[in-house]
Amino acid sequence: MRRVDVTIAPTSLRRRPVQQRSTRRVERMLSACAELIGELGYDGVTTTLIAERAGVAVGSLYQFFPDKKAVVAELTRRNLDEFLVRVRDRFTTTIPNDWWEAVDTVFDVYVTMHRTVPGFSRLHFGDAVDLQLLDERKENNALITDGLARLLSPRFQIAPDRLYLPLAVAIEAADAVLNMAFRRDPGGDGRVIEEAKAMTRGYLSARLNSSVE
Repeated sequence: MRRVDVTIAPTSLRRRPVQQRSTRRVERMLSACAELIGELGYDGVTTTLIAERAGVAVGSLYQFFPDKKAVVAELTRRNLDEFLVRVRDRFTTTIPNDWWEAVDTVFDVYVTMHRTVPGFSRLHFGDAVDLQLLDERKENNALITDGLARLLSPRFQIAPDRLYLPLAVAIEAADAVLNMAFRRDPGGDGRVIEEAKAMTRGYLSARLNSSVE
């Protein structure tokens, strides 16, 4: 199957690591940042704490990132890439026949990441920090829409310009209801999640009325 380019936001790195050792060091910084945000929240994290948790000198962190926000932005970009890869892989192994199944897949991937990926429940896709954390030209949800549109457009054989607005509206609405679900229960209120799925299925089915051949 043709691979989908899921890197949809510019990197926040000051410079890209070239050597494998540098790549591993940056990954340790991102993982340390995720753990700390899960424990302390965004405001409680500093570059010094990130460096200490990662086992690197703070000067090493600044070689790659100008500040804490840049570390968090790169972590969020990594999470968004991971989200889209997981959705793509699920579509590869279990081909959705209609919007109901496609919506279930996307929601299930998101909820699983919210429950299991360190720091994700505090950051989501960056909106907890900045609505344009990943790209100063676009809001975070617009980047999610871009990525999902790339996956769904060929799957449902719908032109991107016809798909984009309904998908953007669905993501905004689902985002609000999912936030409600996780406010009510840190693990996600199952009844509210099901309501969010039903709302999104119905809307997309009515607006696009398309199924996979």
